[in-house]
Amino acid sequence: MVNGMHEALHPSFREPFEVVLQRNKGEREFQQAVFEVMQSLAPIEGRRPEYSQWSVLQRVIEPERQIIFRVPWVDDDGKVHVNRGYRVEFSSVLGPYKGGLRFHPSVNLSIIKFLGFEQVFKNALTGMPIGGGKGGSDFDPKGRSDGEIMRFCQSFMTELHRHLGEYTDVPAGDIGVGGRELGYLFGQYKRITNRYESGVLTGKGLTWGGSQVRTEATGYGAVFFTEQMLRTRGQSMDGKQAVVSGSGNVAIHAIEKIHQLGGKVIACSDSSGYVVDERGIDLELLKEVKEVRRGRLLEYAQIRGNGVRLIEDGSIWDVPCQIALPCATQNELDERDAKQLLTNGLEAIAEGANMPCTTEATALFQSSDCLYGPGKAANAGGVATSALEMQQNASRDSWTFEKTESRLQEIMSSIHESCLETADEYGDPGNYVMGANLAGYIKVANAMVAMGVI
Repeated sequence: MVNGMHEALHPSFREPFEVVLQRNKGEREFQQAVFEVMQSLAPIEGRRPEYSQWSVLQRVIEPERQIIFRVPWVDDDGKVHVNRGYRVEFSSVLGPYKGGLRFHPSVNLSIIKFLGFEQVFKNALTGMPIGGGKGGSDFDPKGRSDGEIMRFCQSFMTELHRHLGEYTDVPAGDIGVGGRELGYLFGQYKRITNRYESGVLTGKGLTWGGSQVRTEATGYGAVFFTEQMLRTRGQSMDGKQAVVSGSGNVAIHAIEKIHQLGGKVIACSDSSGYVVDERGIDLELLKEVKEVRRGRLLEYAQIRGNGVRLIEDGSIWDVPCQIALPCATQNELDERDAKQLLTNGLEAIAEGANMPCTTEATALFQSSDCLYGPGKAANAGGVATSALEMQQNASRDSWTFEKTESRLQEIMSSIHESCLETADEYGDPGNYVMGANLAGYIKVANAMVAMGVI
């Protein structure tokens, strides 16, 4: 895989990529994310050489700060556990570090670095004054009581708080970190600092500084971006059959918006398998099972009854669809899946998760007639609305749902336009991957050069 990656790069970037491999050994997710961006930089080699120089590229790739810490906590039986916490403060050249916290057993430094790296460009694309970062822990909240999760979050924030601030670093939620966890984290931050600094965390509850639409934003935004892509071909979401992987916050609200726009989602998934519901996913039942009961899709299938199939093995991407939104996790959709989707008539795919498609799958989509929206553009709605939450916190204001959703639509439309314009300017019309990578990279590099060698 590494040799193939080298060969796919412009000759000017092969040696720099080798340096990345050597300095970040074993960090496959981070290497993959860097490769994808480097692969898009060839067009600036001749036209914007000041941005393609290794002296600039190296500073974009290397995080400003990497924080790793111990998180000790006590379970309900009095047993002591120790997890590992991370915060990679990647780039503050455009604003305070901004990016979520992920609590999941798979979390390691490579995953946090790849997420932070993606976040830098994603945040740049929003046009909001925010830098990029990411954090989390290998703690698994599944099966833990509220008390155990509270004690873990308090221990996690006891260390992390010294690195945060509304002008320094502003975390949010991600996989395993929802409203409950953010509440415990914010409460501990407030207790330690003796300040009601509401702008230090986003994704907060509506009664204590949160923003309307923040919960829905990533899923809604991915669908808004998909709709924009379809419009370039004179189409819309109306009447389209869709498949959405995952069944967490992003997936649920992607399903909701697709249904509102006239499409029909017939399949979604969780770690136990996937359900196929030809009548269309019953959104209220899905929310009841996943958000209220914190249950599995088996319960959905049992309650929904006739016509619903629960499939415990195989791939959700075998289900024929015109629209695909991978909203679960990184590298969930591989080359085989991409081939199957294209064979079944896929028209558009937008990444609701971060880097859910493998390098090989991405290459297949890009070489086909299928519209392909990369994560750093398609799922930027979440962080964009987090920035709107920060704006409301700073002005002690609270916007309506309608106003906030309208702003989200405007931002996603602007991101879509920026991707298309940049791809067209650099000679590859319609290439959303190159457009997103170049638009974000040039904005970050421009600010970095302006500020000198720091």
